[in-house]
Amino acid sequence: MQDFRGKTAFITGGASGIGLGMARAFGHAGMNVVLADIDDKLAQSVAEKLASEQIKAVGVRCDVSERASVREAALEAVAAFGKVHVVCNNAGVAVGGPIGTVKDKDWDWIIDVNLKGVVYGTETFVPLIKSHGEGGHIVSTASMAGMIAPPGMEPYTATKFAVVAMSEGWAQQLAPLNIGVSVLCPGFVKTRIHESGRARQDKYGGQGDVDALGNGPSEAAQMVLSGIDPDIVGRRVLEAVRDNDLYIFTHPMFKDFVAARFAGIMAGFDKAASSEALKAVKEWAPVGPPRVE
Repeated sequence: MQDFRGKTAFITGGASGIGLGMARAFGHAGMNVVLADIDDKLAQSVAEKLASEQIKAVGVRCDVSERASVREAALEAVAAFGKVHVVCNNAGVAVGGPIGTVKDKDWDWIIDVNLKGVVYGTETFVPLIKSHGEGGHIVSTASMAGMIAPPGMEPYTATKFAVVAMSEGWAQQLAPLNIGVSVLCPGFVKTRIHESGRARQDKYGGQGDVDALGNGPSEAAQMVLSGIDPDIVGRRVLEAVRDNDLYIFTHPMFKDFVAARFAGIMAGFDKAASSEALKAVKEWAPVGPPRVE
């Protein structure tokens, strides 16, 4: 996607953090911006502030854990600007802890927001992008925790690995429709993800402190608050959408950790190649992933 001017970006979790960073980047590139956030008052206030930066923006309420809420926000976006071209499935929460200590409602909360929210956003907007025929782009926020899995963060990493996997599949499905797909895998960014319990819905236990990393809120806060500026991440996303990159990384120093993980996977394949048990296989099924035409 090369021409941004006059087009529209819809960003969940858009009123703060990485979402707001993307809003500024797309807005300064000439796009209209829809800040879709569970805190609609904050979204509307931030939209007014963006106007002082010559960015056309509106704030709408969107609870990504509910498909109906995403659809309603989409209708408001279309009512405001006519068409949506870039969709950023960015809203997310964090929770972690030792095995067996994460509550059922916390599992439900993080899966519904981080995983299903991405599904609802994509499934809602792909038909709308197809309908105007001008092409577009889907950006879903995962994390470096979608590439490597630190212990104690399993609820978070499970959802972020899923976002990476879905994005890889969707990229192949949507390319023929002129809809690009990117998955954002940032390292630590100066956001309030460690305080995501502040907006937790009543159905998941209501607002309260949620330990994002399973190591105590002060340590989690220190790691997050020492991260890079969200506006830098927003500009990085703009670069990647322009170049139609599938993977968007923000911290090059994490490359070695990912390489180490894949080295372990390759070692597993090597063990399979020399396995005595597998010598009993006389004929293997055809190699290659199934394709959706």
